[in-house]
Amino acid sequence: MNDTSEKSAPSPAAAQTLDLGFAQLDLDRQRRQGAPETIYGASKSAEQIAKIAAALRDNGQIPVLATKLAPEKASAVAAALGPEFQYFPEARIGRLGPARERDGLGSIAVVCAGTSDIPIAEEAAVTAESLGNEVIRVRDCGVAGLHRLLSRLDTLRSARVVVAVAGMEGALASVIGGLVAAPVVAVPTSVGYGASFGGVAALLSMLNGCAPGVSVVNIDNGFGAGYLASRINHMR
Repeated sequence: MNDTSEKSAPSPAAAQTLDLGFAQLDLDRQRRQGAPETIYGASKSAEQIAKIAAALRDNGQIPVLATKLAPEKASAVAAALGPEFQYFPEARIGRLGPARERDGLGSIAVVCAGTSDIPIAEEAAVTAESLGNEVIRVRDCGVAGLHRLLSRLDTLRSARVVVAVAGMEGALASVIGGLVAAPVVAVPTSVGYGASFGGVAALLSMLNGCAPGVSVVNIDNGFGAGYLASRINHMR
């Protein structure tokens, strides 16, 4: 190549980025990490979410997930994107395009301590399913009724990864960590009374847990847990 062509050639980073003005889209994420860039929907407008999702889809980045998406905003996004867009109200996740075919090496068990933790557990479950994993849901198995958890122990031990979702004192993750061989991804939730401090108590409890093999994501970050569990479940 001559000097002129070298100077005018775009950099690799520029070739992998799409500039929408209000957003710089990473078009190499799927090749690099196995899943497309995800849209954090809480603080974006419906118009922004729809434009980002359509641009990612048009560049082969499927499925596109939008997290923390309120129902009224999801309705506006659905109107813009059409029937390809699906909304999961319990998880507050929108998805453009179908879930990937199941290609995970095993199953992911998503366990929540109480009914109030289901929305965050569903965020993890829908994320993992969208990324090509078989997901087993285990609900209302908190430590206040330990017999309920023990009755599902065979199910938990059959999973390749376990996601433990709990608020209050967050003890569920440490208990599961001591009972299963699989890695455990702990998700503290903002569920609890005043001294739970919006999930900080559960977060600190999980971070200070004594069971080895437990990793912790941020408060109410079901997406992060489902994504990490999927990465582990695809590692050969």
